[in-house]
Amino acid sequence: MDNDNIAAVFVRIAHLLEIKGEHSFKIIAYERAADSIRNWDAPLSDMEISTMKAIPGVGQAIAEKIQELNTSGHLQFLQKLEAEIPPALLDWLTLPGVGPKTTALIWRSLGITTLPELYQAAKDGKLHTLSGIGQKLESNILQALQQQTID
Repeated sequence: MDNDNIAAVFVRIAHLLEIKGEHSFKIIAYERAADSIRNWDAPLSDMEISTMKAIPGVGQAIAEKIQELNTSGHLQFLQKLEAEIPPALLDWLTLPGVGPKTTALIWRSLGITTLPELYQAAKDGKLHTLSGIGQKLESNILQALQQQTID
């Protein structure tokens, strides 16, 4: 697995942790590791854990996750997160004004897990009834989702 793919896994983990409501220090640790990995000149695929720990933001736990990715092609920690949080929620992060906290609020409050459900909720005016989501954001979400179906 190349460095960009490893970094993408850690960004995905950071987003899922934020949707889950984890502490910011944990989220920032995965984001920092992803940035360092993406910008590291040498491929991590052949590195030992002790060597990986020289990369800024990569400690023992993250180095072990990198090694697991390199040896098996998948990561149990990510699979566990994806079992707790619907991975389709990550698609919402591409919508204007929708970050992990807004995603979590909608998911937990309305039980919505897909873009079509989100579209229907916005169309029905259910989103702006949630604390922290105004009519403007609801309108922006609806407009963005309408654009996606047109494109």
